[in-house]
Amino acid sequence: MENLELVEKVVITPDRPTERRRLFLSNIDLNLRGYQESVCFFCPPTSQLTFPDVKKAVYSALGSLLVPYDFLAGRLVRALQEGGSRGRLEIDCNGAGIVVAVATTESELNWLGELNEPKPEYRQLTAFLFEEGEEEMDITDLPLLYFQLTQFGCGSLAIAIRYNHCTVDGLTVHDFLTNFAAVTRGDSLVIVPNPDRTIFRARDPPVINHPHFEFSKAVMTDDISARVATGRPCPTRPASIIHLPPERIAILKIAALRGGKLKACTVFHAVAAKIWKARTTALRIPCDRHSTMLFPVDIRKRLVPEVPAGFAGNAIIPGYARATAEELIDLDEPELVRRVQEGIERLDDGYVRSAIDWLEANPGGGHWGEDRFSVVAMFRLGLEEPEFAWGKQICNVPVEVKPGLVALLPGPREGGGINVWVDMDADQVEELRRILLND
Repeated sequence: MENLELVEKVVITPDRPTERRRLFLSNIDLNLRGYQESVCFFCPPTSQLTFPDVKKAVYSALGSLLVPYDFLAGRLVRALQEGGSRGRLEIDCNGAGIVVAVATTESELNWLGELNEPKPEYRQLTAFLFEEGEEEMDITDLPLLYFQLTQFGCGSLAIAIRYNHCTVDGLTVHDFLTNFAAVTRGDSLVIVPNPDRTIFRARDPPVINHPHFEFSKAVMTDDISARVATGRPCPTRPASIIHLPPERIAILKIAALRGGKLKACTVFHAVAAKIWKARTTALRIPCDRHSTMLFPVDIRKRLVPEVPAGFAGNAIIPGYARATAEELIDLDEPELVRRVQEGIERLDDGYVRSAIDWLEANPGGGHWGEDRFSVVAMFRLGLEEPEFAWGKQICNVPVEVKPGLVALLPGPREGGGINVWVDMDADQVEELRRILLND
């Protein structure tokens, strides 16, 4: 981007004093301690709002939101245990605040091309959200939430969000953006957040009555994945896109229902099953090795009793489908889809409780030896839905697709369908594309 300049960088704190307290983090939270970045785009404001007006509205709305979302203005700390030793992470709701950067660029929005796809250029829209020397800093020294507001030369806007995943999941981000948008319009909260995670507290002693392959560690399928897993720096490898048009998705669903083995099949079931099989072939995974496909499952309504309305935290457990590479090649579409469906259906109250207890007994994950990857249906989150005072979002997209992740994003507005985003070598991507679109 041309002449990207930082206008100012400020710390936003809650508008009024909030209760100083420690917030318990569940094992689900603690299993998700990395930072996530996404960016949403807006056309030039259709109202009379100027860029200083938008900046003021952002500051004001965030200050107001940090009262009910006081935990996002806190910092991670280690709980004190008996004898003075420090234990698990929790949030000190101390009102320290969040970081907001404001920037401008002479580049116009159309310089970025198609917006609804992760791309290296989006890194510039988060350029001012990283602390100097952050790689050497302890996670307890970092803010939990960052925003960067950028104005393009044409007047269009981008708002990038960077947050520690241990604080919120995708549905909570949706709720936060809904409230954020409402407050900028002068409206009241749409969803009252409830950050209490004690419903997810592990049992004492842990009771583990299911195998939990969803928490096994991945075997390394390429050098970049190995570097990510071991913390070594890795070269930049742009993600690749495979567009599944609506007609192809319909064919996949018909194939899954062929023979009457299944009563129903969603878009996600059909697409995920096809990706699982196609990826196994494209990577040439040895026949005797297990491949485990993970997919986040919302457990808010799966617990007994259900998670309270407005829950603001992480309420997702990985569902999984697992088979050897040889089985995957031989299984037909209905059986592949059935295994995906079983991976979702097994997550009842008993299984979720067992998973939480497993994480209590096995901090850091399980054994090595599985080919493991995640499929995330971001097209179902609806992050682009909230409408702000300065207009509707054009789209909301992750900044990057990390190794080991397959992201399903909405297709072009004109053509629909799903964009499949993967981080694989070029020859593997071409084989994956061939199978997804033709076989």
